[in-house]
Amino acid sequence: MITVYVPRDSCALSLGAEEVATAIQLEAMRRGTAINLVRNGSRGLYWLEPMVEVVTQQGRVAYGPVQVSDVPALFDAGFLDGKAHPLCLGLTEEIPYLKKQERLTFARVGVTDPVDLDDYLKFDGYRGLKRALGMEPAAIVEEVTQSGLRGRGGAAFPTGIKWRTVLNTPSEQKYIVCNADEGDSGTFADRMIMEGDPFVLIEGMTIAGLAVGATQGYIYLRCEYPHAHEALNAAIKAACQAGYLGKNIQGSGRHFDLEVRLGAGAYVCGEETSLLESLEGKRGLVRYKPPLPAIEGLFGQPTVINNVLSLASVPIIIDRGGAFYRDYGMGRSRGTLPVQLAGNIKHPGLIEKAFGLTLREVLYDFGGGTATGRPIKAVQVGGPLGAYMPDSQFDTPLDYEAFAAIWTVLGHGGIVAFDDSVDMARMARYGMEFCAIESCGKCTPCRIGSTRGMEVIDKITRREDVAANVRLLRDLSDTLLNGSLCALGGMTPYPVLSALNHFPEDFGLSGETAV
Repeated sequence: MITVYVPRDSCALSLGAEEVATAIQLEAMRRGTAINLVRNGSRGLYWLEPMVEVVTQQGRVAYGPVQVSDVPALFDAGFLDGKAHPLCLGLTEEIPYLKKQERLTFARVGVTDPVDLDDYLKFDGYRGLKRALGMEPAAIVEEVTQSGLRGRGGAAFPTGIKWRTVLNTPSEQKYIVCNADEGDSGTFADRMIMEGDPFVLIEGMTIAGLAVGATQGYIYLRCEYPHAHEALNAAIKAACQAGYLGKNIQGSGRHFDLEVRLGAGAYVCGEETSLLESLEGKRGLVRYKPPLPAIEGLFGQPTVINNVLSLASVPIIIDRGGAFYRDYGMGRSRGTLPVQLAGNIKHPGLIEKAFGLTLREVLYDFGGGTATGRPIKAVQVGGPLGAYMPDSQFDTPLDYEAFAAIWTVLGHGGIVAFDDSVDMARMARYGMEFCAIESCGKCTPCRIGSTRGMEVIDKITRREDVAANVRLLRDLSDTLLNGSLCALGGMTPYPVLSALNHFPEDFGLSGETAV
């Protein structure tokens, strides 16, 4: 029987994948052809969604973007045998966008049925956990430390150090918390993992539990991800039934339970201590540090808090070894980074590459330039609080230290492109406005400073006492940067000052006035 893959990824669904899947099924029935229709995750080539794949003797052949009206003609052309058609993209693995990547964390996304445990096992799933069950907790932590894995949520803190702190903190109860509150603009890698390969996140969290002595895990999921919620719950149920979760994991005598908790849509709950407050049923307010969550976290107990991509990277590290993972990347940025390319870009999508390629390579070799065909004026990297980078910085390698050296952040790997029609003064004001709306209100610099910041930018763009207001904006930004309780207020100056510094003409300024 011929197997046909149609994505169940929410982006593909928004572009008609559900209707395409139904049309293919009905057309096959009408023609008396038996097919096995599998709903996979997205390969991440979003300009080609819905992308349909057919298994042939040569391999999987892709067609896209497929609309319902294309289905009869595809059957007429023999697409079930991988034959030619204007929408044929050739062998999936040979598509340049995919072939140039190094997919470690995303190795199964788009390849397997996300909620089929047997499919997960067939493609090397749970090999990391099986190895971990035979290791001492300290040895697991050491393997993760040696891999060089750093937090993929934005702060880039070494994962092994965080785990070792929790391991060495005595407590009868410890927790593993996954921060799946993916709220940055232009980011969707967490969602793709949870929708396209939820078992890898479950396996990673289970290994983390074994490593630090935690028996309970929580996935704090943003409420705007209903498809991820459904996939995670289905995968957790399957893992429990097969003995990969719960008591006596695979007969080892080890115990780890896992459940999904939904957030209520507050951006600030992406900050780890605010997330913990919300998880405990309280208002999402940022906590003072110390104590660190690794010592006093959820319900006052030692807690590992990692991002989805961090935890989803753990299974391959334990399976293949820390040295294998460390061989990818550059400097202190080891392994791969799932880059999300969005905005005014011709080929938006997910790109997993070893650290070290340049921003220019991402924008042009993968992204193909702007969708409008106009020059790229600026890109914002690292979410709504990331700096705006001009063309002169596009040759910066994707590396945490290289970005920090030019006062930018790599963050969660989200890249949003803008062509030369963008007004950077408006984008700077939006940075302040975003902070004002999303602030939890606990600290004065963030709560009040962001509102005053909008007012000052408005005065500059109205050409009111420009020199004095530019100085005031810089002084205010310094207060936000150094006086805010968390990164929401502390990073708001990044988009504001980078826009002012690199694009003074959009504020009606000369370079000298901007300084």
